[in-house]
Amino acid sequence: MKNAIVIGATSGIGKGLAKLLSENDYNIGITGRRTELLEDLKAQKPNSFITKTFDVTNTEVISENLEALKNELGGLDLLIISSGTGDLNEKLDFDIEKRTIDTNVTGFTCISNWAFNFFERQKSGHLVVITSVGGLRGSGIAPAYNATKAYQINYLEGLRQKASKLEGQIFVTDVRPGFVDTDMAKGEGQFWVASVEKATRQIFNAIKQRKKMVYITKRWKLIAIILKGIPGQLYDRL
Repeated sequence: MKNAIVIGATSGIGKGLAKLLSENDYNIGITGRRTELLEDLKAQKPNSFITKTFDVTNTEVISENLEALKNELGGLDLLIISSGTGDLNEKLDFDIEKRTIDTNVTGFTCISNWAFNFFERQKSGHLVVITSVGGLRGSGIAPAYNATKAYQINYLEGLRQKASKLEGQIFVTDVRPGFVDTDMAKGEGQFWVASVEKATRQIFNAIKQRKKMVYITKRWKLIAIILKGIPGQLYDRL
């Protein structure tokens, strides 16, 4: 059996992926801020899950907790970062922006560093991160969210470049969802909203294929092409 850690497994895509991994012969360490939700998930399949409660913004405890999970699992083949936050913030409330940055930049970077360094020592491993189509352009209604997702996209590209120069087999997958039916989907005018089940199936297939990058669902690749092609002067007026 393979061993995986899912960061942010209390709800949404993270929870869906944890359940799907448990159905495909993985032992899984699941993390989140809400112990009761982690225990609820574990109760569904007690022999598949090991829980660890911590907040990714508390970077002082991340390495300790990940080391403990890895040791309890007996190794690590796959780490998925599905924890993230973001709110509509047209009034530029700094508390909202800071919370987004602390989670999506600082916490993400700390976890990615730990995982990549471990996989480099092991000479194998797979890091998967749930970023967003939103990371392709800025957003006037959610500036920090889109900006932090752009940071993640570029950081992962840097890790892939680093991995290509190392011995062994280290894979880095950037998962860019559009709208998925989770609490993270906010705002009006949503379209092509995927169920968690459909999204997680496509993500799991991308993991198995060790893809560098994937849009979820696949049709969002068209939106990505359109977004990247809109001239700046026109985009500013949207």
